[in-house]
Amino acid sequence: MPVFQLNVNGKGYAVDIDGNMPLLWALRDILGLKGTKLGCGVSQCGACTVHLDGVAARSCSVDVGVACLSKITTIEGLSYDGGELHPCQKAWVDLGVPQCGFCQPGQIMTAAALLRANPHPNDEEIDAAMRGNICRCGTYPRIRAAIHKAAGDATS
Repeated sequence: MPVFQLNVNGKGYAVDIDGNMPLLWALRDILGLKGTKLGCGVSQCGACTVHLDGVAARSCSVDVGVACLSKITTIEGLSYDGGELHPCQKAWVDLGVPQCGFCQPGQIMTAAALLRANPHPNDEEIDAAMRGNICRCGTYPRIRAAIHKAAGDATS
């Protein structure tokens, strides 16, 4: 098997694995980064969302051989240097968004990518960006409010 170089959360890793392995499994099983969750395994629920070069991507459907070409950020690497929470993480905590919490790493990663591309989205833009992320507990109103809070927008 070839050795792939992965840049994950600003650190380099050499992994000797099949290039067709989904990035999700490399993150969880090889690198021990358990924050990225397996939800559906077919890129439909968003629980496994990570950033590839700052863009939200479903790690269950991205092969390591493709992901090795990008800077990968997981929920563990979203916080700023020094441990300061990303504005999305802080807003999630401040507003008590999670109920069961299982989908929330993927929700936060999708929201952070949205705010990177659109720093002050309206409700329709938030709904469109978050549409592919499923929350079985139905915390969608709190997710939207947290995105507005993270954006510094008091109106929701």
